[in-house]
Amino acid sequence: MSNTFARRLLRWFDQHGRTDLPWQHPREAYRVWLSEVMLQQTQVATVVAYFERFVGALPTLRDLAAADEDTVLALWSGLGYYRRARFLHRAAQLCVAQHEGELPRELAALIALPGIGRSTAGAILAQAHGLRFPILDGNVKRVLTRYHGIHGDPGQAAVEKQLWLHAEAHTPSARVADYTQAIMDLGATVCVRSSPRCEACPLAADCVARRDDLTAQLPGRKATKKIPTRATVMLVLRDSHRRVLLERRGPQGVWSGLWSLPEATDPDGAWRLAQQHARIDDAQTLPPFTHVFSHYRLNIEPLLFDRATAQHGIADNPQLRWCSADELNALGLPAPVRTLLLQINDTH
Repeated sequence: MSNTFARRLLRWFDQHGRTDLPWQHPREAYRVWLSEVMLQQTQVATVVAYFERFVGALPTLRDLAAADEDTVLALWSGLGYYRRARFLHRAAQLCVAQHEGELPRELAALIALPGIGRSTAGAILAQAHGLRFPILDGNVKRVLTRYHGIHGDPGQAAVEKQLWLHAEAHTPSARVADYTQAIMDLGATVCVRSSPRCEACPLAADCVARRDDLTAQLPGRKATKKIPTRATVMLVLRDSHRRVLLERRGPQGVWSGLWSLPEATDPDGAWRLAQQHARIDDAQTLPPFTHVFSHYRLNIEPLLFDRATAQHGIADNPQLRWCSADELNALGLPAPVRTLLLQINDTH
């Protein structure tokens, strides 16, 4: 192997790399794909339990394709960015319809599937099939940006183009699966965002950022902007059987298609909405909390309407349903809503 970068990295991987991750045993295309999508926006320590639960319920691509959306979203609940789960589901269905129930082994065909970009496709082909394709996730971008001393936001097209060229040049012809895992591991455990452990890095001798004392400046960050704050009142309508009224959210906006609590813009509107759904006597204001999305903060004020009596017509509305605590486990609920309902069941 003439590639010094890869040779050093693989030598380090043989001693320090992660070889006990659940998607590595077996390292099949479906499991690699699922792990790669889960690891977007989420750390390995969090993903492991979700991955094991997901493949326990849907062990094959065909199982995922055949599952209903509520099942998929329930298994995903807590990981956030639910569009990823919908893309997984749709891509699995397309694989059954167009690729005999398997993920294709061609880069273009993989990228044509919903939610699979060049880096995810490369990871699938490299790790599951040992084919020589580079990857460029966030960890790899950080390693290459520092090693080559590349300035600018890695998300910008011109910078990303440079990084892809380096990623391609460094990817070896042998042990591609191990190399792919190695460069991700290096970024996740050594070349971390804050206080990188340069003394433990196998690439430190030739790293431009280390040489020029630029590890704190690289990779460059995009300009930050203040995110707005919004407010909502969530209605917790609970009947005498301790069932809670849920409403399926529309196809647009955050938490699209998930089951959630009815919402109003203010307490007066919450009372009016509650009276449309049920006969109520009183409400209890619960402690407010804030949920932070990538693009805004949501201040949530929960109102508990206990011992509510359902109005006629709810049973005929497919977007509304009364659910027991046990039934909640089978539905896709936003993580803060699920946490809120668990707390209410424990304390009220």
